Amino acid sequence: MIEQNYDISFIASLALREKQIQQNYRPIIAIHKWFARRPGTLFRGLLLSEFGKQPVMQSYFQSHSYDGIRIADPFMGGGTPLVEANRIGCEVIGYDINPMSYWIVRQGIQHLDLNAYDKTAAALRSHLEQEIGHLFRTICLTCGASVPVKYFLWAKTLPCRKCGFEFALFPGCLVAGNSRHPKNVILCRSCGELNEVGEDCELGRCSSCRNALTMEGTAKKGQGICPKCGEPNHFPNAELGPFKHQLFALEYYCHACKGRRAGRFFKKPDAEDLNKVNAAEHKWSRMRSRYVPDDRIPAGDETDRLHRWGYSHYRDMFNARQLLGLELAARFIAKISSVQVRDALATNFSDLLRYQNMLCRYDTMALKSLDIFSVHGFPVGLIQCESNFLGITVSGAITCIGSGGWANIIDKFRKAKAYCDSPFEVLQHGGKKKNIPMTGEWIGDDPNGYPRRRPRRVALYCQNAATADLAPASLDAVFTDPPYFGNVQYAELMDFCYVWLRKLLGKDKCAAFEKPSTRCAGELTGNENMGRGMEHFTEGLSEVFKKMAFALKPGAPLAFTYHHNEINAYCAVAVAILDANLTCSAALPCPAEMGASIHINGTGSSIVDTVFVCRTTGKVPRGWIQDTPEGVAQLVLEDARCLEKAGAKSTAGDLRCIAFGHLTRLAIWSLRHDWDRDDKTNSRIERVARWLQDFGGWPAVARAMDDAQAIPVAAGGTELHAYSNSRGEQNAKISF
Repeated sequence: MIEQNYDISFIASLALREKQIQQNYRPIIAIHKWFARRPGTLFRGLLLSEFGKQPVMQSYFQSHSYDGIRIADPFMGGGTPLVEANRIGCEVIGYDINPMSYWIVRQGIQHLDLNAYDKTAAALRSHLEQEIGHLFRTICLTCGASVPVKYFLWAKTLPCRKCGFEFALFPGCLVAGNSRHPKNVILCRSCGELNEVGEDCELGRCSSCRNALTMEGTAKKGQGICPKCGEPNHFPNAELGPFKHQLFALEYYCHACKGRRAGRFFKKPDAEDLNKVNAAEHKWSRMRSRYVPDDRIPAGDETDRLHRWGYSHYRDMFNARQLLGLELAARFIAKISSVQVRDALATNFSDLLRYQNMLCRYDTMALKSLDIFSVHGFPVGLIQCESNFLGITVSGAITCIGSGGWANIIDKFRKAKAYCDSPFEVLQHGGKKKNIPMTGEWIGDDPNGYPRRRPRRVALYCQNAATADLAPASLDAVFTDPPYFGNVQYAELMDFCYVWLRKLLGKDKCAAFEKPSTRCAGELTGNENMGRGMEHFTEGLSEVFKKMAFALKPGAPLAFTYHHNEINAYCAVAVAILDANLTCSAALPCPAEMGASIHINGTGSSIVDTVFVCRTTGKVPRGWIQDTPEGVAQLVLEDARCLEKAGAKSTAGDLRCIAFGHLTRLAIWSLRHDWDRDDKTNSRIERVARWLQDFGGWPAVARAMDDAQAIPVAAGGTELHAYSNSRGEQNAKISF
C-alpha cells in the first residue's frame, strides 16, 4: 500500500531530476505539448507502492508486470498516470472532456510502425525543402556561403497617429546577451546595424552609421515614441487590427565557420533576405488555402488578451511564410495512405504550431525561441521569433540545431515512440546518470512487432468522467492529476492547435473533433469569462469523484495530485472527497514543477504538490491525526526535511501548500461522520472553510512553525512519516 511503501525522499529526488529535463527521463511527453505535466517518476512510485510488496526504493528500478490490474484516470490530460500504469501491464481506462487530451494520449499509446513513420517524415521534409527551403537561407557574412537561418527576429510596428510614420516598437536594443555569446549584440536605432559590444566596454558608436548606441528602445509601458516627430502613441489598440512586423535581425548557422570562431552568427537582414520575405508573401497571396483555419478567436480569460492586441482570428497570429509552410505540410500529410502514419504526422503538425507563429519570443540570454505556451498563456511581446520551418540538421550531430522546426519535432516524436517500445529509468550514481532498461515493460496497446507480448486493454474516452459507464467494484485504483481550479485554461490554449488539427483531419477521421472548439461548459477550470467559479468546480469534481468511488473496489485508492496558492481552492477538494464517502488516508508532498519555469520563477508559487490518497476503508498512523496547529506544524516540518533530504529546500510557498494538504486531510477526517452531501454546494464549501478557520488555518500553523524547535530526524528515515513494520503495531494505527 502507498501509506506503507511510499518514500517521500526517494520519489522526490527522482521527480526533481526529471522535472529539470523531463524529455530525457520520460521521452514520451514529446508526443505533443500539454500543460503542467506531473512527473512520471511520481506516478510510477505511487503504482509500485500500492501494488508492490516491497518499499518503493527496492522495487523502483526493477521491471514489473501487473496483468489484470485495472486503473482509471478521469482527468487524463497529457496521460502521465495512464502511461505509467499501461507500462507496467495494467489495464487502463481514461477520460477527458478535452478532445486534444484524448488525441494526445491516444497517439502516445497507439501502435506505430516506426520504419514507415521515418520514411514518410523524411519524404515530408524533402518535399518542403524543395518547395520553400530557399526561403530559410541567408548568406554567411564570414565565408559568403548560403547557410540556414535558425531564427528570424521581428519587431511589431505602429503607425504614428500624428505623422503616419510606421515605426518599430523596440522595448530595448539588446538583441542577444553575452551569457552564450562572447559579446552583447546591440541594435543601432538609427540604421538597424547589429553591433557586438564587450561587457566592460562603453556602448560607443555604431560600426556602420557612427551614431551613438543606446540600450533604450522606442517603446515602454504601453507607449511608443515616434522617432520622426516625437509623438507618443499608445498600444495595444484593437481597432488597428493585428500588428504588422519588421524583420530586423537573423541568427544563422554556418557549419564551415563554426570551428573558426566562437559564439553565434547574427546579421542585419540584407536585400536578399527581405526579397525572400516578399517572395513568401507573394506566393502565399496566390495560393488557395485548404487547411488554414478561418475560425474566430472566442472571448475568454486568456484569449481576451489576444483581442486587445487586435487578433480576431487564429490565422492572424502567423506570418505569410509560416502560413505557406503550414499549408504545404498539411497538403502532404492529408494524402498519406497509412492512417497511423498520417495521424502521427498530423500530431507533429499540431505540436509544431506552438513554435511556428508570431507570438513566439526570443530569449536574449538563452538565445533560443520561446514557444507560445512557455507561460501557460498567450503572452504578446513586441519582439517575435520565427524559427526555421524545416529545422536544421548536421551530419554527425546528436541533436538538431536550434528549435521549433520540422526536424526538431520529428526527432522528438521518434524518440518518444522508441521509448514506448524500450522504456528505461535514469539512475543517478556518483554524479553520473545511467539509463537502466526496464526489460519486459512497454507502453502501448499492441505488441508493436514483439511476438512474446500480448495486446493490452486500453480504453480512452473523450467525455466527462462523471457520465462514465463503470460497474461497481471494477477498478483496482484511480490515479489522476485533476485541474487545479483556475491555474491553466486548458481549452482556451488548446484551441490554438485544435482548430488546425480539426481542419486537417476533420470529424470524419476522428469523432472527438466534431465540435468546433475544445471548450465545454463542463470543463473544470475556474473561468470568469464563462461564469465558472468555485461552486462549478466543486460540483464537477464531486460528481467525478463519486463516480470513481462507486467503481472502486473496497479499500482501493483514489490518489491525485493537487496544489494551489489559495486555501479556498482546497475546500473544493475536501467537499469532493467527502461527497464520495472517501477518507483521506495520506497527504504526501512531491516536487512537481521546475522552480526556474518561466510561468513560476519569481512569482512565489509553490513547486510542490500534495498527493492525496483516499480510500473507503484503511488504517492511518496515529501520529498523522493532529488536532492542533503545533501538531500540523511538526508534520509540515517533517515533510520539509524529507524534501530537503532529496535536495529540495522548501520555500515559503512550498511550506504553505504542504500545510494546506495536511489541513485539508484533517478537515476531511473530522467532518466525515456527519457529512451531508445533499446540502447546498455553497453550504458544503462553507462548512469546510469554517472548520479550517476554527482550526487556525495556515496563519496558526505558520506561527507554530516559527516557534518550533528543531526536531531530530530518526536514523534511517523520518519520525512522523515512518510507517514501517517497526512502528506498525496495531495500537499505533487508527482504522477507518
